[in-house]
Amino acid sequence: MPALQDITLGRYLALDSPVHRLDPRTKFVGTMALMVAALSAHSFSALFIFAALLALTTILANLPVHMVLANLRAFVWLFTFTLGLHAFLTPGAPLWSMPLTHWSVSAEGLRTGAFFCLRLATVVIAAALMTLTTSPMQLTAGLERLFAPAKRIGVPVAELALMVSIALRFIPVLVDEAERLRKAQVSRGADFSGHPIRRARSLVPLLIPLFVSAFERADRLALAMESRCYQPGAPRTHYHQLALRWGDLVAALVSLSAIAAIYWSR
Repeated sequence: MPALQDITLGRYLALDSPVHRLDPRTKFVGTMALMVAALSAHSFSALFIFAALLALTTILANLPVHMVLANLRAFVWLFTFTLGLHAFLTPGAPLWSMPLTHWSVSAEGLRTGAFFCLRLATVVIAAALMTLTTSPMQLTAGLERLFAPAKRIGVPVAELALMVSIALRFIPVLVDEAERLRKAQVSRGADFSGHPIRRARSLVPLLIPLFVSAFERADRLALAMESRCYQPGAPRTHYHQLALRWGDLVAALVSLSAIAAIYWSR
C-alpha cells in the first residue's frame, strides 16, 4: 500500500515550465507516438534514446526526479517477475543452476528480462510525465479537439474525453482514500504485515469501504455536474482557447527526431 502513494499517474503538479506551457494535444500525441515507438524497439540503444528524452523532459519541466522515478516502485513486483521469468525460461549459456533441478539462469535470459523491464519503466515514466505536466481540464479540452472529426460519425467525443479525464483524476483520489482507510484499520489493530498471500488477504476488508467511498464520490460528482447545468452533447465554449505555438513546433520536431532515431536503432 505505501508503494501506491508514489504513483503520480493522474496527478498534476502546477509549475511554470516550457513543458507545462505546451499544448495538451502536442503532449498527448507526442507521448503516444513515443510510447508506441518504444514498445516496438528491440535494442537497448533505442530505449536509451527514449530514456534520454524523458530525462531532458523532466529537467525542462522542473519536476523532482525522485517524484518521477517513484512511479516505478509500485511495479517492482512486475519487474522482478519479468526478469525472473526470462532468466529461467530463455535458453542460453547457463550462469547459475539450481541444485537437483533442471532450472538454470542464462545470460541471454538476464539480458532479455532487463530489456523488457527497461521498456516497461520508460513507458510508465512517459505516462506519468504527461499527467504531471497537464491538468485534467487541459487534457479534456485537448482530447476533445483531437477527436472532434469523429463527431461526424456520431461518436460522443466530449463525453469520452470527459470520462478519460475523470478516470485519470480518480486514480490519485482512490489511492489517497485507500491509504487513509489502511491507516484507520492499523489504528484499530489491523495487521498488514507478513508474507504476500497474508497481506493480500488482509487487504480484503479495505475493498468494501473503498468501493463505497468511490461510489459516494461519483454520486457527488454527478450532483455537482447537474447543479451546474451540465448537459451531454450540448455545445460549450472554453475559457482558455487552445492554440499551437512555436514551442509546440519545436517539441514536435524533437519527438519526430527521437522516434526516427528509435526506429533507426531498433
